[in-house]
Amino acid sequence: AKELNVSKPLDPRENIIGGVKYIKGLLASYGDLRLALAAYNAGPGSVKKYAGIPPYRETINYVKKVIRYYKKFKKNPHLKIAES
Repeated sequence: AKELNVSKPLDPRENIIGGVKYIKGLLASYGDLRLALAAYNAGPGSVKKYAGIPPYRETINYVKKVIRYYKKFKKNPHLKIAES
């Protein structure tokens, strides 16, 4: 949080802005959306250790789920996420 200038991590606005900065940096580092998402979920060290998406079920499912949402919203940017 400190590296991303997030002084109040429990503040939703700051938390989201920090998360966006973090994923943006991962995208710049990896140049690949799937690897950036894997690093976001499992940590950059795990992506480096396995030279790709780590074989963790949670991370594999996370990457698939986010990519599915990404494609869905890219195809139709006016869609809204249902509130639960």
